[in-house]
Amino acid sequence: MGCAAIARRSVIPAIQSLKDHFALTAIASRTSGKAKEFAAEFGTKAVVGYDRLLEDPSIDVLYMPLPTGLHEEWLLRSLAAGKHVLVEKSLAIDHDSAGRMVDTARSKGMVLMEDFMFKYHGQHDYTWQLLRGERLGEIRLFRSQFGFPPLDKDNFRYDPVVGGGALLDAGAYTVKATQWFLGQGLDVLNSVLYVDPATGADVLGNATLLSKKGIVAQLSFGFDNFYQCNYEFWGSKGRLLAERAFTPKPTEQPAILFERQGEKEIHTAKPDNHFINILLEFHQAVMQKNNQPWLDELLDQSRVLTEIKKRATKIVYENGHIRR
Repeated sequence: MGCAAIARRSVIPAIQSLKDHFALTAIASRTSGKAKEFAAEFGTKAVVGYDRLLEDPSIDVLYMPLPTGLHEEWLLRSLAAGKHVLVEKSLAIDHDSAGRMVDTARSKGMVLMEDFMFKYHGQHDYTWQLLRGERLGEIRLFRSQFGFPPLDKDNFRYDPVVGGGALLDAGAYTVKATQWFLGQGLDVLNSVLYVDPATGADVLGNATLLSKKGIVAQLSFGFDNFYQCNYEFWGSKGRLLAERAFTPKPTEQPAILFERQGEKEIHTAKPDNHFINILLEFHQAVMQKNNQPWLDELLDQSRVLTEIKKRATKIVYENGHIRR
């Protein structure tokens, strides 16, 4: 449902590679030209209008890469039509909206999964191995950064009306990583959002979170940055840095640096396709009719994002410069 770049580049090829699990039935767009272009590229049926997908009884599941601001309308309609949904992040523009979608998924027994694919890359097995052992010691601090150079100005990420902004896009990855490693129930201590007055969109941001165990997380994200895509643990005995934490290509071997006093180790992960891996997890949930593992996690993620936005100190970011 939608012809986003991530669908063309990564998700649709992953779907088509899993022929024992999925059949790509149709690709829908609001415009005939885009629907036909994508359908011809991937050898499937073009559908004009999202509602027509919901009318097709042969379709069991939907992949929804629409902008966040469009999710609630089309996700609720999809669930009501009996379609399981894999939806692009972020799920919702705020916690209330997320609650309505999660409640509907629960009441109808439908699978709703947010496409944070990075969790399904094998590189993180090494991180979990160190966390469960004693080589890092007690964790003193967690950091995560995800930011990249400016996008084209007509990119929907600069449009807050459809749920754009750095927090719900790049920032959501850093929050998800914190939630995954430090647990749910994070408190937001403080946050700063840098807002472009021309668009009203937040283009840079920072947040400090506190876990239930008292561990601080420092997060940074943005659309006008030197590229960063990492997470870091600082422990009482060592330090770990995952340099390509969120977006490694299937052919890449992301490196994780581990340091202790007088010791440095670089772990090189095997190539992996986290898009395929999350689709396999989604398929298993649909076949088992099991949507429960993610719904509380979805709500907690949205709660933290909403709290970061509510508590944020707003600073003007105009023409590439911070104005205070």
